[in-house]
Amino acid sequence: MKYLYLVNHFVPFPSSEYGGLWAVIAQDDDECFDLITDYDDGFNERFYVELRENIVDGQLFALTDKESSRVVEAFTT
Repeated sequence: MKYLYLVNHFVPFPSSEYGGLWAVIAQDDDECFDLITDYDDGFNERFYVELRENIVDGQLFALTDKESSRVVEAFTT
């Protein structure tokens, strides 16, 4: 089964004082984390602990298995 994850994104000042939202289709929390960090390419690596927490705390919606795993949309500042 695949899920649509809506994950809050926040990077504190001075890197950014805003946040954003990741919309990711993944099979589980680990795949979601891997897809985001691959997409992010290590840019916000020091905040990956918070990212894991945000994935677990984020909204999750069940999808059909026909969806491919991917970052659907990323709005980050």
